[in-house]
Amino acid sequence: MEFNSKQIKIVIGLGNADKQYNNTYHNVGFLAVDFLQNKIAIPTAKNNSYMNVSGADVAKAMKNHNAKPEETIITHDDSDLTIGNYKLSFGSGAAGHHGVESIQANLKTNDFWRLRIGIRPTSETVRQKAEEFVLKKISSADKKILESVFEKISKELLK
Repeated sequence: MEFNSKQIKIVIGLGNADKQYNNTYHNVGFLAVDFLQNKIAIPTAKNNSYMNVSGADVAKAMKNHNAKPEETIITHDDSDLTIGNYKLSFGSGAAGHHGVESIQANLKTNDFWRLRIGIRPTSETVRQKAEEFVLKKISSADKKILESVFEKISKELLK
């Protein structure tokens, strides 16, 4: 399916709602939505629970905006992509991302857009397991990289 921003009714950022998770790599979906909400005309939302059980929150936000799955972008961290990279995909599997698994189970479909934002450190010499870094606070250098990524994303969503 070819992406057309004019067909998108909502962008939903995934993260963990507890304050202890603010500014962690796992909450990049929240940070992206915070950045995008004043830059794009598409409504944004965040899940109000833990990421791994976010499916019901996502379904509720979609219903509130009368959005079908194919009219929805789910924005989240991706530990398979290095920081500074992102990928917009449609209809793909969860690839082990428990938040996406929860959404797929709740919606009973994979047919939604995913904006996967890379969080894997570029400097690692030995590949770390995701659980070793996803809950760490984002470094100031990485925050600048992510803001650059969010800017690129905002331009893509404005097309």
